[in-house]
Amino acid sequence: MSATLAYALGVLALVVGVALSVALHELGHMLPAKAFGVKVPEYFIGFGPRLWSFRRGGTEYGVKAIWLGGYVRLLGMLPPARPDRPDKPGSMVAEAREESLTELGPDEQHRAFYRLSVPRKLIVMAGGILTNLVLGVLLLAVALGVVGQPGYTATVATVTTCVSADVESAVECTDTDPVSPAQAAGFEPGDRLLTWAGAPLATWEDVQAAILASGTGPREVVVERDGQQLTLTVSAVEIERTVYDEAGHPVTAEDGTVVTRLRPYVGLSPTLGTVRVPAGEVAGQVALAVSKTLGAIVTIPAGLYHAVLAGVGAEERNPEGLISLVGVGRIAGEVSAAGAGTGHIPFSVRLFTMLSLLGSLNLALFAFNLVPLLPLDGGHVAGACWEGLRRTWARASGRADPGYADTARMLPVGQVVFGLLIVMAVLLIWVDLVAPL
Repeated sequence: MSATLAYALGVLALVVGVALSVALHELGHMLPAKAFGVKVPEYFIGFGPRLWSFRRGGTEYGVKAIWLGGYVRLLGMLPPARPDRPDKPGSMVAEAREESLTELGPDEQHRAFYRLSVPRKLIVMAGGILTNLVLGVLLLAVALGVVGQPGYTATVATVTTCVSADVESAVECTDTDPVSPAQAAGFEPGDRLLTWAGAPLATWEDVQAAILASGTGPREVVVERDGQQLTLTVSAVEIERTVYDEAGHPVTAEDGTVVTRLRPYVGLSPTLGTVRVPAGEVAGQVALAVSKTLGAIVTIPAGLYHAVLAGVGAEERNPEGLISLVGVGRIAGEVSAAGAGTGHIPFSVRLFTMLSLLGSLNLALFAFNLVPLLPLDGGHVAGACWEGLRRTWARASGRADPGYADTARMLPVGQVVFGLLIVMAVLLIWVDLVAPL
C-alpha cells in the first residue's frame, strides 16, 4: 500500500469515527425524547445537501454531505412568550419561538419539548453529553487495556554481533572485537523473552532490570521462538555506559565530562510495539484523562492565544494545546501512512493512536457541551436546572408556579457564542495549516 493511500485511509477512518460519535451523541438525545413523547421530525448525520434518507415513525433519518457533525431536531425547544413579557414583533427571539412551535399541530402541543418535566428535560439534554463520556471512556479503556500503549516490548529486534569500542554509537565491528554475549548465546531477532534468571518479563524495562540484577555470571533465559520455548544461557560483560537523568540527558560531572558507569551488557535491542496497561491501572489513567479534559475547558482562551502566537511564529506550538479537526485528521493520516511500505510502525501502535484520538475527541465533546451556554447542550441543561430551582423555591415558599424557564431570552447570547465558536474553529484550522503539530 502506498503512503498516500494509507494517509487517505487514516483520515477517512477518523472522519467515520467522528461521524459515528456525533451520530451516537444525537441518538442520546433522540431516544429519550421520543420515549417521552417529544415530536422529532429529523435525525441526520452531517450537514449540507441530503444524500440519503428514509422516514419511519414520524422521523426522517438520513445522511448529508458534510460529515463534520450532525443534528436531531426536537420541536418545541423554546416555550411561547409569557403574556406579561411579549416579544418584540419580528425580533430574533420571536421568530425562533415561531420556528420552534410551528410544526406542532393543535392536537400536538403536548409533544413540545418545553412541556417536559425538569427531570425529563435533563435526561434528554444530558443524554448526548453522557454518550460522549461513555464512548470516550470505553475507547481509551480499550486502547490502554486491550491494545496497549506504544512502548518497547520484550521481543528482540536486533542482535548485536560484537562488543565494539563504542556500543552506544553503534560503530561497525572489527576483527578484533569480541563476540557479543547475545550472539554467543544464540539469540535471534523475533525471540520473545519470557524469563531471565527466573524473573518473568513483560516489557523491555523488565528485561533491562533483569540484566542489571543478573550481573555477569551465566544466566538462563527462556525465549519463545516459532511457537516453541527454548532455554539459552548468556553471560553479560561489563562495559562503560553513559548515565542519563530522568529527562534522558547525559549526566555531567563538575568538570563537564560525561558521567559513565560499569553496566552489564548483552547486545539485544527491543521491538517497538504496544504494552497493555494492567487492568487495575486502566481506570485511574482514564479518570486522569477525563479530569485533564475538564480542566482544559477553562484554559481555552489562553490556549487559543498561544496557538495564534505559534501560527505567526512568535513561539513554538504546544503539543498538548488546542487543535482543530484538520490537525487531528493530519495526525491520523500521518500515523496511518507511517505503517505503509516498510511498516516500521506496527499496526498495534497505529490502532492505539486512532482509538486514543477518537476517545479524546469524545471526551472533548463531553466537556465542551457542559459549558452552560446556548447553543451548547449545557445551555439547555442550565435552563432546565434553573426552571427546577425556581419551581422548588416557589413550592417551598408557598408561591405560585413560575412556569417554564424562558431559554429563548438567551438566544442573543447564544448567537455570540456561536460566532465565537466559528472564529475559534477558523483560527485553529489556520494554525494547523501553518504550524502543524
